[in-house]
Amino acid sequence: MRIVIDTNCLLQIIGRKSPYASIYKAIENKQIKLLLSSEVALEYEEVLGIKINPSFAFFLTQSLIENPLVEKIEIFVNWRLISEDPDDNKFLDLALNGEADYLITNDSHFNSVKRISFSKLRIVTLKEFWEILKHGIKS
Repeated sequence: MRIVIDTNCLLQIIGRKSPYASIYKAIENKQIKLLLSSEVALEYEEVLGIKINPSFAFFLTQSLIENPLVEKIEIFVNWRLISEDPDDNKFLDLALNGEADYLITNDSHFNSVKRISFSKLRIVTLKEFWEILKHGIKS
């Protein structure tokens, strides 16, 4: 299972006490493959630096970049499908270029593209994905 995680959801899965920590553990245990682009990694570091602290943000981002279990994707096609917040396009572009099964986000700007039929990509909330993972439903 190949996934892209929006920054708002990454913040929720990294805490040990988070009810969604099992998602991060599933990445570490090779149950799911996280996709990462340079642009997404930069946003992770920027937002985590603001929300948590710069040292932790750098450490986490570097560990994702260097992790052989995380697949680095080069973006060749920029789809520009989200007009409400164009900055969100980096996650959709990553998911489409990397042939992700799931794009996990709690951001309502992605609702407009949920109606578009992508080959296998499902755009789901963090809670929806957690339920999928919990019940062992695979694509």
